[in-house]
Amino acid sequence: MHLYERIQQTAEFIKARITNEPRVGIILGSGLGDLTEIIEKEHTIEYSEIPHFPTSTVQGHSGKMVFGRLGTQNVVLMSGRFHYYEGYDMQTITFPVRVMKALGVDTMIVSNAAGGMNKDFGIGDLMILTDHINTFPEHPLRGHNDERLGTRFPDMSQAYDRELIDLAIQVAAEKGIPVKQGVYVGLQGPTFETPAEYRWLHIIGGDAVGMSTVPEVIVARHGGMRVFAMSVITDIGISDVPITITHEEVLEAAHAAAPKMAAIVTGLIQRLPYA
Repeated sequence: MHLYERIQQTAEFIKARITNEPRVGIILGSGLGDLTEIIEKEHTIEYSEIPHFPTSTVQGHSGKMVFGRLGTQNVVLMSGRFHYYEGYDMQTITFPVRVMKALGVDTMIVSNAAGGMNKDFGIGDLMILTDHINTFPEHPLRGHNDERLGTRFPDMSQAYDRELIDLAIQVAAEKGIPVKQGVYVGLQGPTFETPAEYRWLHIIGGDAVGMSTVPEVIVARHGGMRVFAMSVITDIGISDVPITITHEEVLEAAHAAAPKMAAIVTGLIQRLPYA
């Protein structure tokens, strides 16, 4: 079965189990599962129940789609995402984004936990993504292009929607939440970066680094969706003293910053142009 047919089959399965068509999709990163509490839940579907869906194997990623409302908006939230380092190919990793598009989603909000490479950043800071650098060894659009899903050569000059960024900055200012802006570098993982790699990634233009987000954003833009993304800075890689990083510490830092991110995401969604 071709990708398009798999997407349609999965979307039809989900449509039969939900009440309202979602307009906003939210993808949660490591340690940010508490953000599921920001929406008024109507339906929850485990990944294991959904045709053609993989399952997340990573601690901090629960594995379910949550449908509901946030203010005036119908939303779908992915609690648990898929990563290249888990062994999945790019088509599998980004399949949920394709399905969300088929369900009616036109705005995608992506979150992640990331390592900081900007000396102005601190642990627990929130960084709004203004751009990214893709270093993954496989591209999510590699191979045959189905024009029903998007153009062969999508423009990425404004991968992250400037209007959404401005709205989020406004919300953050009103709520007294400091935010940074910067460039996210996507690496395949699963190792955390060496000190030399952190320095190199900063030299080439990165402010934060992680193991997700970039493939999903590319596919969202391929499908014509508007994108907003935010990182929680969970460790600082630029340091005169080598720092040992563990996944548990990343989850702890992300969990602590989750309420601030939730406040910004809530305010942003409530101010979307079609609200």
